[in-house]
Amino acid sequence: MSVRPNDARPAGHKPPFWRDRAKRALIFQLILVAVVAAFLIYIIGNTQANLEARGITTGFGFLSDTAGFGIGQTLIEYSSQSSYGRTFVIGLLNTLLVGGLGVLAASIIGFIVGIARLSPNWLIAKLANAYIETFRNIPLLLQIFFWYFAVLRTLPSARESMAFGEAIFLNVRGLYLPQPLFESGFGLIPATFIVAIVASIALVIWNKRRHEATGKRLPVFWMSLVIIFGLPLLVLVVTGVPVTWEMPVLRGFNFGGGITIIPEFLALWLALSIYTASFIAEIVRSGIQAIPHGQTEAAQALSLPRKLVLRLVVIPQAMRVIIPPLTSQYLNLIKNSSLATAIGYPDLVSVFAGTTLNQTGQAIEVIAMTMAVYLIISLLVSMFMNWFNARVALVER
Repeated sequence: MSVRPNDARPAGHKPPFWRDRAKRALIFQLILVAVVAAFLIYIIGNTQANLEARGITTGFGFLSDTAGFGIGQTLIEYSSQSSYGRTFVIGLLNTLLVGGLGVLAASIIGFIVGIARLSPNWLIAKLANAYIETFRNIPLLLQIFFWYFAVLRTLPSARESMAFGEAIFLNVRGLYLPQPLFESGFGLIPATFIVAIVASIALVIWNKRRHEATGKRLPVFWMSLVIIFGLPLLVLVVTGVPVTWEMPVLRGFNFGGGITIIPEFLALWLALSIYTASFIAEIVRSGIQAIPHGQTEAAQALSLPRKLVLRLVVIPQAMRVIIPPLTSQYLNLIKNSSLATAIGYPDLVSVFAGTTLNQTGQAIEVIAMTMAVYLIISLLVSMFMNWFNARVALVER
């Protein structure tokens, strides 16, 4: 039998670098970084050359130039003589408005439909299931077109408006509401409202600690409602109601005065809310069904009413399952609001990445700003939802 020589290496021996995994990995990473850097340098150089060949200057100086076009919905003062920077702010505010109201409406509808999906009532459960299966399987863009062209654009003209009392009117040009005009002394009302909210939060915290210590619980929900709405109302009466209402009035072929909600906003808001709510409803249903049946059976053994079982036992535990996918739906709703350009709602994409880009030709700057806005909004929403998820998560002992 032949004996192979001993392959043992001396203690101080170092293998060649091509056999060292750490060094090979470092070399491959350096090569990758070099390739990416070279690609970026090529793209930037090529872009600059093309811009110079077409006489297009780069930079953000265009934001101070006069826009020269009107916008149908503005939350702050704006005219055609305002700057392009102002159009950016207008589009951003309109995006935040429809996104925020859409998240609120979708959450309310989604939670109601999700709970109704599990109702012991056969009719309610089937109606909730029909809602989910219908709106979840129709493309969002088609739903936007449906609400805008098939519903709102078929409403009567201004002279034949649908009137709700003497203050609210709905027609093909939008929804007209009374506008509050604040007088001297009204500043006390929002200040009182903030104080009432802080007092309600303090009451909830105190009631929770009292319940943990004594087992006794106060009807803090109804008490908070009374504080939040009753205290400002009391101050409103004491100060002599320092607010008047400007009513919409038909003048010629259109209404003047009051608040005008354009049909583009209504169509987009309805479509986003109803579409996203169908997904949220399924998330709520799955979150509730993820709770072990022993939890509900134990609560029922204590003769707790069904609504208390749902509010005190099921929902608090289901939230840790609901919140992570719910965050994705909120982000989808905000990003889906960019479809507003299909019906002309003046959001950030339509006003800034659309009209402003076409007039200025500053494609790189405009698109970069628009992408940065959506990125920042998404990150902020994710941070808040992650914080909220950590607050409601079960703490293991």
